[in-house]
Amino acid sequence: MTPQSIGVVITTYNSPLWLGKVLTGYENQTWKDFRVIVADDGSTDDTRALIDRFRERGILTIDHVWHEDNGFRKCQILNKAIQETDCDYLIFTDGDCIPEPHFIETHRNLAEPGHFLSGGYIKLTMPVSEAISDDDIRSAAIFDPEWLVRKGQPKTHKLWKLSRSALKKKLLNAVTPAAASWNGMNSSTWTKDLIAVNGFNEDMQYGGLDRELGERLWNYGHKSKQIRYSTVCLHLDHARGYSKPEIWEKNRAIRKAVKEDRTYWADNGINKNPAA
Repeated sequence: MTPQSIGVVITTYNSPLWLGKVLTGYENQTWKDFRVIVADDGSTDDTRALIDRFRERGILTIDHVWHEDNGFRKCQILNKAIQETDCDYLIFTDGDCIPEPHFIETHRNLAEPGHFLSGGYIKLTMPVSEAISDDDIRSAAIFDPEWLVRKGQPKTHKLWKLSRSALKKKLLNAVTPAAASWNGMNSSTWTKDLIAVNGFNEDMQYGGLDRELGERLWNYGHKSKQIRYSTVCLHLDHARGYSKPEIWEKNRAIRKAVKEDRTYWADNGINKNPAA
């Protein structure tokens, strides 16, 4: 079963410089038949103007899903994006994650009923993030480990995710100790299954909100496929002002209850009514 219509949901908040690099990455995809859905948690008109410029270039089809800025409401804007799309398959990422050229194509080819895909990412340093130009993205030079190291990225095993060997990627996917959990930078599944678990839990704030969705999908009966070496995105550096210990503690308590109670439905999700 192959997705018939693919949407890539990109979350953003007042970061048009990084979002511009990300959208350039989506202009450079090998698979062209997809929609971009910018899930905007209340950005100013600078972001709207950037999206308009990319629309005018005529390469991407972009939906801009926006709500007013009222603090961190990522789950709410993601649910709005899920509710409003007609796409049957959704890839989720962030507005600071530049995709490999084969990013959409890989998710499409590996999609499977009853599964979600758990992809990989590489966190860049700030100097490397700032050094990336649009031409570097279009040429795909930034996905060459040697290029990244020359720009100052630490040379570690994490760069193995950029291997060009399909056999090596398959082997690394199989042996990695990392769980195939849902991560907001690079994961995908079927829209109908997201609706079946009532989308994202709007009680969750920064810290673990993506994994909580994945845990409910598991409880729903979904399996997850490890593709962290199959396709990656490069995560541009930024401050994390929403990270607070008390919020993490609250989120951990919600996830603990989901695991213990085997809950799949988010009461405070897309639909505000309890599960039938």
